[in-house]
Amino acid sequence: MSEQLPFNSASYFKWLSQQKIMGCRNRTSGKFYFPPRPMCTSSYTDDMEWEEVSGEGVIIAFTVITVAPTLMIEAGYGRDKPYCAGIVRLTEGPAISAQIFGLDMANPASIKIGTHVKAVFIDRGEDEAKRTYLGFEVAK
Repeated sequence: MSEQLPFNSASYFKWLSQQKIMGCRNRTSGKFYFPPRPMCTSSYTDDMEWEEVSGEGVIIAFTVITVAPTLMIEAGYGRDKPYCAGIVRLTEGPAISAQIFGLDMANPASIKIGTHVKAVFIDRGEDEAKRTYLGFEVAK
């Protein structure tokens, strides 16, 4: 894939489909953005470059969801199979929300802020509707 992709969410999902987690850094200010954006909010320049992140981080917030949106119902989640959505602070600094795997959904009190996680790639949908999403699982 070309490094010349625009700095937007469509390109972010193209990178995810290749199992790469890409953000961008502004060459003028040095500020890092994840997910990517086309312009730096500090220097107001568009001098951006792609940068891959490690995919490692810690849980800084979470919730267990039992009333799922359509996409998650189609993936098999709901009242009888809750899932965890959380915010992960990446090692590189930015935070991102994603589904978190490897936790005890029957005992939400066991889920702890600060738990170390690593990235996983989840494919949902079929054929042309197939899309790769970023998730995290408890690091072992």
